[in-house]
Amino acid sequence: MSGGSDEVIFEITRIGDVQRVAAVDVATGVEVVVQAPANAALADVRALALRKLERALRGDSEGGANTRPGKLV
Repeated sequence: MSGGSDEVIFEITRIGDVQRVAAVDVATGVEVVVQAPANAALADVRALALRKLERALRGDSEGGANTRPGKLV
């Protein structure tokens, strides 16, 4: 992770047949969310959320930041 801390907070919420996993980098406050089937292994969805968070912290985007539709709020 970038920054001075490698701490990540995970929040797992089950909503029906889906689990929502939020990962928050403590140092920066950057948050990402992934959704997976409720029966998916917890270790797998945490690893997926962590990889997504690492990508968000690096600022990676395929094709550049302004090629995706929508507004940054």
